[in-house]
Amino acid sequence: MILTHQYGSLILLSLLALHSCNDGIQGCLDKQRVMGMLRQMEKFLKAQEIRFTEGLRIMKSKLASLQNSVSTFPQADQFLSSSPCPALEAPAHGRKFGSKYVVGHEVHFACFPGYHLVGPGTRVCQENGSWSGVSAVCKAPPEWSVVNDPAFSRKPRCAKVDQAQHCSCDAGFHMSGTSDSSICQDVNECELYKADSSGLLCAHMCVNIPGSYRCSCPGGYKLLADGRSCEDVDECLTQQHNCSHGTTCVNTGGGFQCVNPECPRSHGNISYVKTSPFQCERNPCPMESRTCPLAPKTVSYHYISLPSNLRAPATLFRMATAAAPGRSGPDSLRFGIAGGGDARSLFVMQRSDRQTGELILVQTLNGPQELSVDVDMAEYLDRTFQAKHLARVHVLVSPYEF
Repeated sequence: MILTHQYGSLILLSLLALHSCNDGIQGCLDKQRVMGMLRQMEKFLKAQEIRFTEGLRIMKSKLASLQNSVSTFPQADQFLSSSPCPALEAPAHGRKFGSKYVVGHEVHFACFPGYHLVGPGTRVCQENGSWSGVSAVCKAPPEWSVVNDPAFSRKPRCAKVDQAQHCSCDAGFHMSGTSDSSICQDVNECELYKADSSGLLCAHMCVNIPGSYRCSCPGGYKLLADGRSCEDVDECLTQQHNCSHGTTCVNTGGGFQCVNPECPRSHGNISYVKTSPFQCERNPCPMESRTCPLAPKTVSYHYISLPSNLRAPATLFRMATAAAPGRSGPDSLRFGIAGGGDARSLFVMQRSDRQTGELILVQTLNGPQELSVDVDMAEYLDRTFQAKHLARVHVLVSPYEF
């Protein structure tokens, strides 16, 4: 600016000199000298103009480079971007923390008591105008998760690996809560298997305990070595009964009965005598009697314990004959159901071989219930009736399927 001002003054003096030369030759500057100065000034101004133009070009180039550099900074998008991330809503049964939807800002989510967060607890607004992660939801804990019971909760085991924290739960527990406040909740295996429809975890009852489960059996049963199956305790065999003298212990599913079957009442010239706790024999018949030989020669009593819902058909009882030593046995046998009322439709009696008949259950029985059926076996020799034997079968159905 100072040089320009000085050269401007020289131009003014030169013009004054030229004006003075018009008045006379004495005392004025040489005209050629003045023209030389003007040419020098013209060259100087052109050089200045070229420098100024070049400087302006360089300044514009540097300004463009600076703008490009600044635009790559992460913080620049907060001011240059005109499209922030869309607004986020709080999940159902939960709340949201954070109201700024510009790049780099976070929004946090939490669930109300009784619900657990599924999805990220924090989402970040990204440069492309979208949120990181997926939408979070608050869900009620599943039936197989035990909550609100300190005895069924554990603190997770956490460790830092590569600057990141990793947490895990012991067997029988699952992770619940958010990444910032996680807790290990017990897995209720009993409910889990029930919901999964993958079969029974226990034969009778499943009891959930922290981190595991155990099976239990009803009274009168014991748990087997596999930890899930139940087996009936034979109170009669183990002398765990209270049957009095004159009665006999009969084991049933989960219990026992004290029985003392009585022989059929005498009528006419037919009478019976008890030969064992479960059998009666007919007294000898008078020679002149025609009805006495037709009455059962023996009456036996049988008690059969069954589980509930036993698959049918199932053979329950076999009846056979044997000849006394030195005597020939019958050459023909006939089997049938002699009585039992409505229960007769549940059974059939059929021959299994030449000397044996079988009582077969043909319908499934639901327990608990008791029912009786009479079956008989008639002996024939040379097509002539010899004797008849009666078996009274008492079926005791347990309330359990084991």
